[in-house]
Order: sequence, then structure tokens, then C-alpha cells
Amino acid sequence: MADGPVASTVTATAPQEDFERIGAVADAVLYEGYLLYPYRRSSAKNRVRWQFGVLFPRDWVEADGPVTPTVSGSADSWYQRTECLLRTTRPDASVHVRLRFLQMRRKQVQETGPDGAHRDVPSLRTGDGTVHLTFDEAVPREAALTLRLDERAVQGTTVRVGAPGGTDTEPLPGDAGRVVRVREELRGTVTVTAERIAPDLVRLQVRTTHTGVALSPRTGRDEALRGAFIATHTLIGGDGVEFVSLIDPPAALHDEARACRNEFTFPVLGDDPPTARVVLSAPIILPDHPQVAPESPGDLHDAAEIDEILTLRTMLLTDEEKREARATDPRAAAILDRVDTMPPEVFARLHGAVRSLTPARPAAPPGERPAWWQEGGDDGLSPATDTVLVDGVCLGGGSRVRLRPRGRGADAQDMFLAGRTAEVAAVFHDVDGSVHLAVTLDDDPASELHTWYGRFHYFRPDELEPLEPAPSDTPAAEA
Repeated sequence: MADGPVASTVTATAPQEDFERIGAVADAVLYEGYLLYPYRRSSAKNRVRWQFGVLFPRDWVEADGPVTPTVSGSADSWYQRTECLLRTTRPDASVHVRLRFLQMRRKQVQETGPDGAHRDVPSLRTGDGTVHLTFDEAVPREAALTLRLDERAVQGTTVRVGAPGGTDTEPLPGDAGRVVRVREELRGTVTVTAERIAPDLVRLQVRTTHTGVALSPRTGRDEALRGAFIATHTLIGGDGVEFVSLIDPPAALHDEARACRNEFTFPVLGDDPPTARVVLSAPIILPDHPQVAPESPGDLHDAAEIDEILTLRTMLLTDEEKREARATDPRAAAILDRVDTMPPEVFARLHGAVRSLTPARPAAPPGERPAWWQEGGDDGLSPATDTVLVDGVCLGGGSRVRLRPRGRGADAQDMFLAGRTAEVAAVFHDVDGSVHLAVTLDDDPASELHTWYGRFHYFRPDELEPLEPAPSDTPAAEA
């Protein structure tokens, strides 16, 4: 066991209300990939579970060489490192760190034999018709610690975290058998350090490390998961602090934000804008201020699908498939109960909502071009031939540019393309008055196919750096 104090359970000293405000998003992270559609044990998808934020013993992970750090936790590792910036607003400021993860629990169904002994079976039907399946479950765990941001903070605080092992036995009706649930002990540490880089500015580091017993390199991943921290993520709040966005930092803190190193996790501002009292550092790439859509009636665990599609697919499972899903896991049974009893008005809300459009503007006076456009509303617009002025250069179809996505409004996929060169295919005017340029990447081997299908990457004019003048002298179209 690592040296140092043991982490406390969550107490009233933590910013409980701040953490509760982002509870739905944090729970979605915790249970992402817990159980995948179609929610049956026999499904191939459910034989490869828990792909995010999984921490194993270091010797096992690095049996074939050191791990390569990434910005998200879709790769197995033995640690997570979060660094973020915060401003202190009073001398006695402190931060509260809450580590959350799942502990795997092996659910084994056992049948009672004629001699009264129990033997492992993959499934068992009891006298009341209920089917019980052998399957892996998981238990949510939390640990919390607090760090005062005084002169001692730079030395840091290390606490032990984890979860105890144990065995629970549940007898089945009619003495038909029993369900045995086994947990292996988890051991790890969390180290929190703070570096004051200005009188009111602190760089905070939270490092979570798996310190459990080493495994044989030949141990399979399914077995190794029994002693792993799963869906590991961190909530960071504080008293007398305000966090700085690393996605879109103030211009004065751009260099300090870029110097933050985050490995196997991605920290974002977690609470509602414009406040910045909580950071969610998750193994999944999220935007600042992530939210669960108010139309979503409940978690579906398989976040690769939108609610409407996944709900429809779940409704269409056969009765036999639903029986197996219910026997697979209680969370699967809860999903089936919800979709089977969903009122029509709730289901209708899943069809989608528009939240990003600005209010409609008044019609332009006669003879003037409108500031917004819709299909058929203005014959003067032509995406293929229109141009827009960028740094004194008219960009239009055929122009070559370098991609310079900005922090504000750019998603993670845009940021991955920073510095790449591309060719402009068209200029589009959105109904909210903005202008976007459709581009194809120069080094994309499928660019010709994407052009044929009309599939492009879209960037605002201020996110493009002209590489050469546009081939046309057509005046720039109004934005």
C-alpha cells in the first residue's frame, strides 16, 4: 500500500452544490460504455466493454513498452494527469478534488446440485420463470480530498484511494441456486500539487495512479479489468477560486494554458456559463460547459448513438431479446422499462431541437440584399462562385488556405486539423447571418470522393489563412 493518508469520503466541506450541478454529465461519463446496445450478454458489442478511463497496473500496461500519452482516455494506461489554471479571489482559497470511478464486480450464477453443492453455470431459470445470467457488473466509487492554496501547496498532498475487495452471496428462490458477486481490491493514489505562477494565478495538477499488484503480462484484458479503475474521471471545485478555460483561454493567459499538460484526460469547465467554479476532467473529449439535453429522458450508456435512434432500436428488440437484456443487468432492465412506457409526447421531443439560431431579422428594404439567406430566398447567392475577403485576399472556390481554427466555437475535430492545408470548395451563407467556407484537405486521399458526395469540413473566414489569391477577381460577397 502506498504511503500517505487515506482519502476521505465525500463530506460537506466539498462544494457539494457545484458538483451536483454537473452530476448528470459526470454520471454519463461514469457509465459511458458500461453496457452497449442491444444490451444483451450475447451481443458481440458487450464482450468488449469499458474502453474509457481504464487504469491498470503499470507493469501490465507497459509489458510491450511505455504507454503513449493522449488527450483522452480511450487508450489503457496506469495513470491520469490533469493540469488546469485557476485564479484565486481570496488569501484562504482552497480546492476540492473528487475522484470517481467504477469497480468491476464479477456476477457468477451457481446452480444447486442434488448433493446441495453449488456449481458455476452461465444461466439459470428459477421456478418463478426469472432468468439469471453470469455477467460482469460495476460498482460506482468516489474519494475526495482538499488542498489549501498556501505556501505549502507546491509540495502537494498524496492520498491513497481505491475500494475494498469482497464477496456477496444472494440466494435464489426455491433453493435453485445463488448469485455470487466478487470484487477485487483496488489500490491507487491521487497527488494534488499547486504552482503559483502569478499573485492570483495557480497551475493545479491532479495525478491519479494505479498502485495495485502487478499482473502477469500474459493476463488477458478481461481478467485484468477485475483489478482496474474504470471510467476514471475527476471533479475539481474550490472555495475562493475561478477556473480558466483551456479550450478558449483569455489572450493574456494563452501561453500559460498551452503549457498545461493533460494525459489520458481532458479538463473542461463543467458548470453553466458564464460561471467557472468546477472543472470536469474526463477521459472523453467534451466542450466547456457540457450539458445533457433536456429532452433526454435517461441514460442509454451507449453514447455513440443519439437518443431517438437508440430508443427506436431498443423498442424494436424482440420479446426474447428483451428477456435476455433484462436478465443481463438491472441497468438494461431500467432502459427497457423506460422505452416501453415512454409517453408519446416525451418520444416526440427526441426528434430534435434547434438552439443555435439567432432570432429572425427584419426583411431587407427593397433593392437591398438581405443579411441572411435561405434556399430560394436570394438568387444573387452562389456558393460555388461567391468569395469572401480574408486578410485582403478574396477566397472562393479553388483558393488554397491553411487551417487556423480558433478556440471559441471550434470543436475538437477542428483543432486536430490545425496547420493543415486545404482547398476551398464553396462559400456558404447561414440563416443566422454567418459565413462558412467548405474545404477539402490537401493530404486527404479521399478528398475527390468527398467532393463528389458534397462532404466538406467547414470553417469561418477568420479560421483560414490565405496561401494564394483566389483565381477570380469577383468582389467579396457580403457576410
